[in-house]
Amino acid sequence: MNKRIPIYPAQNSASRTGWMVQSDFDGTISLLDVTDTLLNRFGKPGWQELEEAWERGDIGSRECMKGQVALLDMSEAELQSHLDTIEIDAQFAGFVAEAKAHGIKVQVVSDGIDYAIRHVLARHGLGDLEVIANHLVQTGARSWRLESPWASKHCARASGNCKCERLAEQQAVHGRVLYIGDSTSDFCVSGKADFVLAKYKLIDYCRSRGIEHASFEHFGQATALLEQVILGVEQLA
Repeated sequence: MNKRIPIYPAQNSASRTGWMVQSDFDGTISLLDVTDTLLNRFGKPGWQELEEAWERGDIGSRECMKGQVALLDMSEAELQSHLDTIEIDAQFAGFVAEAKAHGIKVQVVSDGIDYAIRHVLARHGLGDLEVIANHLVQTGARSWRLESPWASKHCARASGNCKCERLAEQQAVHGRVLYIGDSTSDFCVSGKADFVLAKYKLIDYCRSRGIEHASFEHFGQATALLEQVILGVEQLA
């Protein structure tokens, strides 16, 4: 725990809907980055070079992902079989249930692949969650294309899904957004969220920039922190 959760006035059940939750997927909800596992198993030569170009800052994540998906060589049956091996945080379903008990919407916002996210969530009984991510299109028996309907020309990261715009949309509707993430795709948006639950690389990023946050390792801890944030209870040391 790294920052003190801000205290808000006591709220009744109805007013608590002024909060909603947005969560990253890969490495946050899922235990592995699903796109990386697909590329490692089905990617044709060239996807690593795209990854390196993105890491150097030569291209944005949207261009990188689009090029990498075009290099996937797999049938839909192979894709589904692979996705059936992907595990998520065992306590994420409990987190979602707790949020719903408080009237809090949970939305998955990812720069990953919608097909993969929906398949994995459905397999774990969470198929009703709203997912906003890049759109996977099958173009042949073993070929695929990535579309980015949530991209923005204003996105500082040139992402396929501008998480900052998605955050602003929900702030306009609900008032406050609790953002949950783990890594570089969550850096920009974390500075605009009303509060952040952070793991992995996002912890150090929030610390270094004074972003109000609490760290967590699994969604059991996140569930306890959710109640503290929503109800405005002081975080314990």
